[in-house]
Amino acid sequence: MARTVVYCQPGAKQTQLVGLHDGKPKIQLKAPPVDGAANKALVAFLAERCGVPKSAITIELGASGRTKRVDVAGLNDAQLAQALGLDQAR
Repeated sequence: MARTVVYCQPGAKQTQLVGLHDGKPKIQLKAPPVDGAANKALVAFLAERCGVPKSAITIELGASGRTKRVDVAGLNDAQLAQALGLDQAR
């Protein structure tokens, strides 16, 4: 299982990975931060980006904040870093 910390910006024009924020992947989410909509959008985005089912994504910490610790089952840390484009950022 791979784990990373991401920074989320809900209420953006579209859902996309936009680089780094304090060394963490910054993900803009189109969904508003209401009733868990942004968390659902984050899970869907990461699942698609990583090529895993939504059930493989778990928000471990930070469900109500912008900084979230996310676990991805079925990938190792290197595969997750590649999926998020972090392997080129180093």
